[in-house]
Amino acid sequence: MAATKPYDEDLRAIGQALEARNITVFELKRLADRYVIEGTPHETNSLRTKVRQWYLQLRSGSIAESLTFRLADVEKLSQAGRAKRSRPRRLPDFYSVSNTLRTVGAYLDAKGVELVELHKWPISITLSYRDREGHQQGEDRTVSSFYNLFLELYGKRGQQKTLTVKHPNSQPSALTT
Repeated sequence: MAATKPYDEDLRAIGQALEARNITVFELKRLADRYVIEGTPHETNSLRTKVRQWYLQLRSGSIAESLTFRLADVEKLSQAGRAKRSRPRRLPDFYSVSNTLRTVGAYLDAKGVELVELHKWPISITLSYRDREGHQQGEDRTVSSFYNLFLELYGKRGQQKTLTVKHPNSQPSALTT
């Protein structure tokens, strides 16, 4: 059973919501009409983050956050995110949660599969999905293994002719789209 709606925009919008909460490690489950996410905010020195973590721990005994986004919520998040994006002529940060999730969503879309679960750790992602025949499949991949797909997707967007690209593990190079 293949997905009927592309995942790239949904996952990017969810990623932006997670970034706002400083959540970079999480488990995401796709249910019929919603996404359910369990994650723990990354510790920072920000007073806002510390207050949120203190409040969560006081209220539930844990700093883990549980979020549920109905499909209509995701569409609203996506519209709000589009309105905020205004950095032309720059390659977005692949390692931001929103761009990583967008790329993973495009990967799932290209495979024509239905997302079941996604686990995101600091350097890896575990995917669980149903193929077109309805069989559940899984993959464990490093986050960086999606980098070339990210560059390809960005190139297809046609935002500019030449970009300066710096992969975290290499020297800057020119990318012509």
